[in-house]
Amino acid sequence: MAKIDKRTILEPWQDSNATPYIQIKEISKSFDGVVAVNNQSLDIYKGELFSLLGPSGCGKSTLLRILAGFEDPSHGQVLIDGVDITNLPPYERPVNMMFQSYALFPHMSVEQNVSFGLKQEGLSKGDIRDKVSSMLHMVHLNKYASRKPHQLSGGQRQRVALARCLVKKPKLVLLDEPLGALDRKLREKTQFELVNIQEKLGVTFIMVTHDQEEAMTMSTRIGLMEEGRLRQIGSPMEIYEYPNSRYTADFIGDMNFFDGIVSEVESDHVLVQCEEISSEIYISSSADVPLGANVTVAIRPEKIILDLEEPKSIGKKKRNYGSGVVSEIAYLGDMSIYHIEMKNEKIIKVSLSNQVRLSERPVNWGDEVYLSWHPQSGSVLTVD
Repeated sequence: MAKIDKRTILEPWQDSNATPYIQIKEISKSFDGVVAVNNQSLDIYKGELFSLLGPSGCGKSTLLRILAGFEDPSHGQVLIDGVDITNLPPYERPVNMMFQSYALFPHMSVEQNVSFGLKQEGLSKGDIRDKVSSMLHMVHLNKYASRKPHQLSGGQRQRVALARCLVKKPKLVLLDEPLGALDRKLREKTQFELVNIQEKLGVTFIMVTHDQEEAMTMSTRIGLMEEGRLRQIGSPMEIYEYPNSRYTADFIGDMNFFDGIVSEVESDHVLVQCEEISSEIYISSSADVPLGANVTVAIRPEKIILDLEEPKSIGKKKRNYGSGVVSEIAYLGDMSIYHIEMKNEKIIKVSLSNQVRLSERPVNWGDEVYLSWHPQSGSVLTVD
């Protein structure tokens, strides 16, 4: 019987032998003395859908415009597939950009909008017709080819803009808040459509967004930015489950923070003494923190277990434990958010899936409840 190879298949960014497709090397950009991007480097690999995520003014759009050639960096280099494009004008770069407004030509039909770039390149009418037809079929717009943009829905216009970007087969597609103009349900549907098209074509996408849910849903990796710096780069799971700073933990999803002092450090766990909940917090993971250090422990609301009676599993040591009173309940349909007020007035958020109807919910306002969580649920943060 042949042996099964159980070796882990590495992603390109985990493989030291893999060659980056997009290389951003020590890029800086200032406007009138104000630093927008501060000496940042980033490697992106072929076929990725990479998201630059962050609040307004963090530098993500400036970095995207530098990649497109619309802004010149104050310092640094940009390479695509090993070629330095830093000083090339936008029209000479193997890059297409899809704007938030879509920037479609209102007087042209869908077919004419998509074929515009191909005509500029001087392709034959037959080649243009075949390429446009194939692309419209891929984005499910072939029956709308003769319509004008104003005759289309927001989602359809978004797909026309995407088809226009992709029909020239660029090495890189830049997406600037591509779904910002769509309503919630259409945005969620279009997210999956975009990912499916990108995976089918194998084109590298870099997307700018301030919507964390959008970035988490669509991306192979996320670069979280703050004040011109990349604070953390990783897969959606890595950034959510293993934040490297309080900033990352606070920006992505909801989080509870507990301040304390490290009282024990071992190879397989860290123990934090926390006066805020009169309990020790036991984290079953290694962390490079010195004994006696002031740290913050971060715990997601969905990781906390809510009980009306004190759990027997808590034991005498009272680790990973707290109690309080339900002060607020937010009903969100599929889940509810509970605000638990501790004796010291600290508020802890707990989220629970609504597996039963609201009238059957066991926990209500004013109830005294007990909180607990597993040792694997917490993260030790030492950086703001």
